[in-house]
Amino acid sequence: MTVAGGAAGRLAFVTPRYGEGVVGGAETAIAEAARGLAGRGYDVELLTTCAKSHVSWANEHEPGSFREHDVTIRRFRTAPPASRLVAAELEGRVQRRERLSAEDELAWVNSRFKAPDLQLYLGANAAGYDAIILAPYLFWSTIYGSAVLPERTIVMPCLHDECYAYLGVVRHMLESVAGIWFLTDPEHQLGHRVAPGLAPRHRVVGSGVDVPSHYDPAGFRTRHGLERPFVLYAGRREAGKGWPDLLGAFASAILGGGLPFDLVSIGGGAAGIPEGLREQVIDLGFVSSEELPNAFAAAEALIQPSTNESFSRILMEAWLAGTPVIANAAGEVVAWQIERSQGGLTYRDEHDLANCLYFLAEAPKAAEALAANGREYVLSHYRWDIVLDEMERSLAPFCSRTR
Repeated sequence: MTVAGGAAGRLAFVTPRYGEGVVGGAETAIAEAARGLAGRGYDVELLTTCAKSHVSWANEHEPGSFREHDVTIRRFRTAPPASRLVAAELEGRVQRRERLSAEDELAWVNSRFKAPDLQLYLGANAAGYDAIILAPYLFWSTIYGSAVLPERTIVMPCLHDECYAYLGVVRHMLESVAGIWFLTDPEHQLGHRVAPGLAPRHRVVGSGVDVPSHYDPAGFRTRHGLERPFVLYAGRREAGKGWPDLLGAFASAILGGGLPFDLVSIGGGAAGIPEGLREQVIDLGFVSSEELPNAFAAAEALIQPSTNESFSRILMEAWLAGTPVIANAAGEVVAWQIERSQGGLTYRDEHDLANCLYFLAEAPKAAEALAANGREYVLSHYRWDIVLDEMERSLAPFCSRTR
C-alpha cells in the first residue's frame, strides 16, 4: 500500500457533536474510534458541528480547526430549520409512523439542523480520504454526508428499533454505502429488517470501552454528600431513554417499604423529580469524564431503563467498575448483553423492578458475582484493542488502493 506520508490510511469521521459535555453513546464511540485509529498510524480528521445540545443545536463552539489526541477536529456552524412549526408537524407524523413521501422525509431530516459548510467541505475533500465514517444514523450530517462519496463511506448507524429506523431515507442509505459497522448482533439483525438490501460489506465491530486505572467510590460519595446506598441512572433525562418511566417504577418500588436505596441521577436534561420523591431521588446533573467511573463504582447497581440502545456503553462502564446492572427487558440489545454476560437482572414492570432491588439488598454476594461476570465479559469482548482490530480488518479494502 502506498499512502502519502506513510500513514496507514486517511480517514474522515463525521459526527454531529463532539467534545466535553456532549452526552451520547454514539458520539463518544466514534470520537474514541477516531483517536484509537489515529494512534495506530492513520491520518484522521473528525468533522462536526459547533453544537453541544441535541435539542437546540445552537452554535456553542467556535467554528474552525484544532488538533486533539492526534486527530484534526474541524467544527462547522449549524443552521436552524426554516420553520419550527413545520419541524414539529413533521416530527409528529414520523412519531405516528405515517407514510411520508420522499420529499417529506428529506424535509424531516432538514428540520432539526443543517451544517451547509460541513457538507461543502466534505464534498470538496472527499476524494482525499480512503474512507469516510459517519454516525449515528438519524441526523442530517449522516444522511447527507453518506451521499457525498458512498463508494468510500462506512456508516456506524447505532440503530434502535424505533420509528426513525424505518424511514425510506435510512433504508436507502444503509443499502447504498460501501460498508456498515454494527455494534452488536441484535443491531445487525435489525439492520437486515429495516434494509433488506443491506450493504454487503457490513460487520459487527463492537465498541470499545477504556479501562480506568483506578476508582474512588468513597471519595465520590463524600464529594456529593451521598450517605445512603444508591442505585444509579446515567444518561439523558428524557422519555426516549426511559427516565420518566424509571421515576414512576422507582416510586412504586419504594412505596412497599424496606428498600435501603436512593436513586442517583447523572447526565443531561431536566430531571423533573416529583415533590414526593425528592428525598430519595438525587440529581447530580452533569459530572466530568474523570468523575464518571467513580459514580459507577460507588453505586450498588446501575439501572438502565432505556429500550433505545444499539450497544449501551454505560452497562460496560458499570461492569468494569464492579457494579451489577438492572435493565429494562424490553430493550433487545441490553437484554441480550445481560443474558450473554450473566452480569445483571432484567425487569418487565414495576413489580419486577422492586424484586430486583430487593434481591440487591438481600443477596449482596450474589450481586457481586453478577458484577464479576460482567467485568470479565467486557474485558473479553469490548477492549479497544479488540474493537480496533475489527475496524482495521473492515478498513483494509478501502486503504489498500494506491494513491
